[in-house]
Order: sequence, then C-alpha cells, then structure tokens
Amino acid sequence: MAETVGRELAKRGAILVCGGLSGVMEAACRGAAIESGLTVGILPGDDPADSNPYVQIPVATGVGHARNIVVVKSAQAVVAIGGDYGTLTELGFALKSGIPVIGLHTWSLYRNGEEDKSII
Repeated sequence: MAETVGRELAKRGAILVCGGLSGVMEAACRGAAIESGLTVGILPGDDPADSNPYVQIPVATGVGHARNIVVVKSAQAVVAIGGDYGTLTELGFALKSGIPVIGLHTWSLYRNGEEDKSII
C-alpha cells in the first residue's frame, strides 16, 4: 500500500517527505523512486547513511523523535499508513497545525468521547 501511495504521489509531481528509515517509509520512497519522484528523508540521527536506499535527500537532524514535527511541518498534507506511536505524534502535530491528514489502516482518534473525523 505504501509503495502504491509513493508511486501515485510521484506521478502527480509531489515531493515525498518522510522519516527516511525502513518499513512503510522505505516502501513509499521506493514507489516514488519507481516513478522518478523526489524523496526527502528527515532522519532522527546524525548520519545521512542511515536513510533507506530510496531517499534522495537525507536530512540528518540528530534530534530523535522530535524530527516528527519537521516531517509534518514540511508537508502540505500527511498520509499515515499503519504506524506506531511516532505516526500518532505526526497525526497530532498535523491536526493541531491544520494540515490535512489521510489515514490508511492507522489510528482512530477520539475527542471528547466522539470519533474525530479530521482524518480522512
């Protein structure tokens, strides 16, 4: 699913910005690369070599999970696919910042006991 999303974003001329590591991030970057799209990885560590092989522009931040806000603030929209607590923080940052969020098999969020419909 992530590879397909990466491919479709690249076909539409979008720049894929992600956390730059393995798993879903790597699959999305691979999909974008297949379509000659541009990929940027905002890395938690100090070494650009830690990025997945499909990241064209690695940004080594050295700030750990705090880099999640940089990922979100670099985006015009956020696509969350699956995910653990890092994805959850990115969803929160995006929603708080008014950045549109698309969720695919990811967190369900509740506000005041009601499901938050902010995630498409």
